[in-house]
Amino acid sequence: MAAPDEPRDDAESPDNLPADAPTEVKADAAAAEGSSDDFHAARLGDDVDDHPRTDAPDPKEAARPDDVIHQPEDVSPDSSQELSGKTQRVDVEGDEAPIDAEDTQKKRAALVYNPTKVEPETLRARVAELAAEAGWAEPLFYETTVDDLGDDATRAALDEKVDAVLAAGGDGTVRAVAEALTSSGVPLTIVPSGTGNLLARNLNLPLTDTDAMIRATFEGDIHPIDTGVARIRRADGEVEEHGFSVMAGIGLDAAMIQNTRSDLKKQVGWVAYVDGAARSIVSAKPFRVMYQLNGHRLHSAKVHSVLFANCGALQGGVALIPDASIADGRLDVAVLQPSGVLGWLGVWRSIVWDNSVLRRFRAGRRVLERRKDTSVRYLRGSGIELATAPAQPIELDGDEFGEATRIYTRIIPGGLSVALPKGHDVSTL
Repeated sequence: MAAPDEPRDDAESPDNLPADAPTEVKADAAAAEGSSDDFHAARLGDDVDDHPRTDAPDPKEAARPDDVIHQPEDVSPDSSQELSGKTQRVDVEGDEAPIDAEDTQKKRAALVYNPTKVEPETLRARVAELAAEAGWAEPLFYETTVDDLGDDATRAALDEKVDAVLAAGGDGTVRAVAEALTSSGVPLTIVPSGTGNLLARNLNLPLTDTDAMIRATFEGDIHPIDTGVARIRRADGEVEEHGFSVMAGIGLDAAMIQNTRSDLKKQVGWVAYVDGAARSIVSAKPFRVMYQLNGHRLHSAKVHSVLFANCGALQGGVALIPDASIADGRLDVAVLQPSGVLGWLGVWRSIVWDNSVLRRFRAGRRVLERRKDTSVRYLRGSGIELATAPAQPIELDGDEFGEATRIYTRIIPGGLSVALPKGHDVSTL
């Protein structure tokens, strides 16, 4: 692993910004050109706390007067573009239910699900059946739509004092639910659905045994894991904060997600990202960034992408960041700096061959110790701030989140409780 204080200073200055650009964005542009004074003047990482989305509306107030939950600034959820309307609560039969649930003296769970990724009737009935077997009250059921990824629905469930929340959908649904549950102490159960299931894969959960995961809600082990927070600044100066469970990224990886065809993703699943990657790399251009790990000095580099990881495994057994752990309280960062075709071959070799194959063997690790390759640089710390101009695309857990000129990411150690099947092995997390 390269030392965290080894910059690569071969970048060109960013494009000129309009004269009326917000002051913070001008500072970001100056920072991207190498001004440490401007970088620190526009910092996002100061005075942070352990509670993402501090500006989130009260779910019940947001729901009145039409009993729906509004959050218009949210992006579209994973593959749910065809489903209109606001998030609302339904009963076990799927009929609309009021936001205010009846009181109960029993423990109660909530299920937040993406109806385009599951069989709603079957899933609701099974969750209700297993809850009754465990002596819990009938669960609360919330559907996601284009206007709510699941975070507002989860806050509505928390307002009802639920004891557990199940999330069923793609990575975007799990990310949104986990964001709302961070630092709440209420455990999350992941019911694997959709194409990615990256958090479930990194937790080594059973991906095809729905009953095992539902039962974990009522009789499984509760285990704390780290969760990530990304504070971002848009090109207009607006600042937002969102959570992520697996990884966030700025640059090419986000462009790849934007260029992935939704119809192809529905047909072949995560393999569709290969198509998005191929179309993105053709037009990919490096861009200048300034970045600083907490407690380290400021660096400048020319990059194609920077990834901020809470855990490091991707689909197909690919270890993007092999040393990343979901329970070490640290943020792992991968800086992609390929130079030309050979540089991209170096990225491929580092991620697919070195990380996923050679590192498994002692002889392979000795080879890697002698090799010097700056195509991918790995960093680690409690948090990192990065500035660039003009704005670059960003992604959180595989969902595109528009563009940003600055991003500060950090880890909340043990910030999320997850329900695991009884006796589940956590030694490798």
